[in-house]
Amino acid sequence: MLSTSSRFLGTRLTLASAFTPLASPRLFSSSPDLVFETLKAFPDEPTNPASIAVLRMARPAAKNALGRQMLSEFVDALEAIPQDQSLRAVILTSEVERVFCAGADLKERRTMSQQEAGMFVSKLRNSFTSLANLPLPVIAAVEGAALGGGIEIALACDMRVAGKNAIFGLPETSLAIIPGAGGTQRLPRLIGAARAKELMFTARRINADEAEKYGVVNHTVEAGAAFDKAFEIATEIARNGPIGVRAAKTAVDVGLQTDLTSGMEVERACYAQTIPTADRMEGLNAFREKRKPIYKGE
Repeated sequence: MLSTSSRFLGTRLTLASAFTPLASPRLFSSSPDLVFETLKAFPDEPTNPASIAVLRMARPAAKNALGRQMLSEFVDALEAIPQDQSLRAVILTSEVERVFCAGADLKERRTMSQQEAGMFVSKLRNSFTSLANLPLPVIAAVEGAALGGGIEIALACDMRVAGKNAIFGLPETSLAIIPGAGGTQRLPRLIGAARAKELMFTARRINADEAEKYGVVNHTVEAGAAFDKAFEIATEIARNGPIGVRAAKTAVDVGLQTDLTSGMEVERACYAQTIPTADRMEGLNAFREKRKPIYKGE
């Protein structure tokens, strides 16, 4: 496994000097497949509590394949994130060179009974739904292969940034199965049914430029720079009121599952939650005083 501190050394990340860990990485086992780290969003502003959660998949021997241990650690991280009120966004990325996530651990899957395999896929699907349902924005920073469960976990994020070396695909039909962790539902909602069906039926892989053209990713950047861009977006988000950002995410996510009239009601209810907050008054006062607001999520 790559050392977590290696992401802060050298010149590979152009924003590396700005990344300030708040504490030692949180490890969910003695030999973790997933590392949970918290970075200060604005290290030069000591009174600003905003921070960014970073989940780093770190299973190089298996190309970050999704196995029992990684899934267990992932669930632990998802339970921990909402408890930290300083967090403003989450970045999901990889510690492994040239791979984001190769999908399910097929070697481990071969040792499972049919019942065990079904239960594991169900847990995988539920955990990706929990990722999508996190109250704060989640950004996937994708370098290298994101296949099967790898693209499905990225699709559960709110936004995706891809390095030029990224490859996306849902190869399940080539294995005589179907995407089982949300791919058949999230991809068509993102890019339209016809394109999603073509990618699933053919098991075709697409590169980063094609993924941006299709609308799978928000931004394509140079290889190795996906985390930089994701962190840049995360800090832009962190400048804004966290209650407002979370309410906006709820309004969009819930509203899209209803008709327009019902969606307007969802928006009304979410807007109402922002009115009696200290953050709203801080925003108004900062505007009047011509200074940057410091939001605390209150």
